[in-house]
Amino acid sequence: MVPLKLAVAVFLALLVVNSVVAEDPYRFFTWNVTYGTIWPLGVPQQGILINGQFPGPDIYSVTNDNLIVNVFNSLDEPFLLSWNGIQNRRNSFEDGVYGTTCPIPPGKNMTYILQVKDQIGSFYYFPSLAFHKAAGGFGGIRILSRPRIPVPFPDPADDYTILIGDWYKKNHTALKAVLDGGRKLPLPDGILINGRGPNGVTFTVEQGKTYRLRISNVGLQNTLNFRVEGHKMTLVEVEGTHTLQTTYSSLDVHVGQSYSVLITANQEAKDHYIVVSSRFTSPVLTTTGVLHYSGSNTPVSGPPPGGPTIQIDWSLNQARSIRTNLSASGPRPNPQGSYHYGMINTTRTIRLASSAGQVNGKQRYAVNSVSFVPLDTPLKLLDYFKVGGFKVGSISDAPSGGGIYQDTSVLGTDYRKFIEIIFENNEDIVQSWHLDGYSFWVVGMDGGQWTQASRNVYNLRDAVSRCTTQVYPKSWTAIYLALDNVGMWNLRTEFWARQYLGQQLYMRVYTDSTSLRDEYPIPRNARLCGKVAGRHTRPL
Repeated sequence: MVPLKLAVAVFLALLVVNSVVAEDPYRFFTWNVTYGTIWPLGVPQQGILINGQFPGPDIYSVTNDNLIVNVFNSLDEPFLLSWNGIQNRRNSFEDGVYGTTCPIPPGKNMTYILQVKDQIGSFYYFPSLAFHKAAGGFGGIRILSRPRIPVPFPDPADDYTILIGDWYKKNHTALKAVLDGGRKLPLPDGILINGRGPNGVTFTVEQGKTYRLRISNVGLQNTLNFRVEGHKMTLVEVEGTHTLQTTYSSLDVHVGQSYSVLITANQEAKDHYIVVSSRFTSPVLTTTGVLHYSGSNTPVSGPPPGGPTIQIDWSLNQARSIRTNLSASGPRPNPQGSYHYGMINTTRTIRLASSAGQVNGKQRYAVNSVSFVPLDTPLKLLDYFKVGGFKVGSISDAPSGGGIYQDTSVLGTDYRKFIEIIFENNEDIVQSWHLDGYSFWVVGMDGGQWTQASRNVYNLRDAVSRCTTQVYPKSWTAIYLALDNVGMWNLRTEFWARQYLGQQLYMRVYTDSTSLRDEYPIPRNARLCGKVAGRHTRPL
């Protein structure tokens, strides 16, 4: 009898060991968020630092890794981090925007529990509250493929994160006060590369070697053009999708977007300009960095190379040329083209139009005439605890043409449906839209008004799948979306002043039959605030 018990005990122990061994790896991060004085454009201002760094540290990970990020808030105001492009599958509680997650109070901490499930690619994190994004607190995220998954290009000699963005000399508190007063912000004062001004950052390369540049526009409003003097760039990945390897002399990166390019050090062994300039602005803002050939003593000289400025067609044609590499593997070994999105019938069409106007004498921005106002409790928590306080369906499926009004806009959508969303831009600026929790196929974009006949020009074969897309002035962009990630997800403009003043909404992806198999329960360490403060994250 004893040997049998021993055998059973050993068997159970092996089961436990095997389950631990089979579990996806964990990576742990401890971050302290503080204020600090920074001088990115030559004048001192208050920045937000993570572990004393501006920008914050990169997150390195591999597909399916569990990321445990313990964030200590040493600011004097509430704080949240969000994860641009990280899908947080079945777990919108961890998304880090105010509609899903309670802020971290001053002097407190919160541990984010993330999993980069079935994802690869280049993304970034950023602070989502109180216009903190204008003070820093952002950093890069890279998700590498698992070792057994083929990547459609050789390993580069090195892999650089390049965070570009427009920037103000004023503190974020002053900018927030302007917006709270109902006024618009002026044009930013300059552009940063990895938190530095002109020629403030250098990337070293060796003759003949190839490097990967992960470029993210973490700025506040402007499309930026990226180029390297004398060098071609081969696009290989866009927000988690391996692309056709098209070569470009320069690349438009709209606010909120991320790209990976390969660049080969095949030019004269000297220093070359890296140039980032604003698009569709007057005046044009420009900054520079340096691509330094190892061993060279020849500095950059002369004016930096110019780039496109106001040409819409140039940018539109480039956007249409970015397509999925159908034969390449994604996060799994099967080819990216094995999912035939163009052969699936859509069950619903949602048209979303942005607008700007005054409400009670103050500047506001809206989607389908609704200017979003937050409640005192995250929507996801109100929904989870069945407290109520908001209405699913408080925004219509199509523009009404009416005046702007304020409401907490929540769009109800059905889990596991396949839908079409049309972003309509009747304004004179480039819009940039992001959806948390998802990637979507950008099937079409063009000028003028969208009609049903516009579907005749959709790309139903190799459209790029990404999480942030641009909409050109007086134009439309169409996406296809598989609603396979249950939860409450933020759909917003990446023009951050417009987001702050109402150009956003939440998509509630749910059905009455949704169960715990479809959505993870609320994390045990979740902060509870507002109307759900004091409740338990698990039944007693």
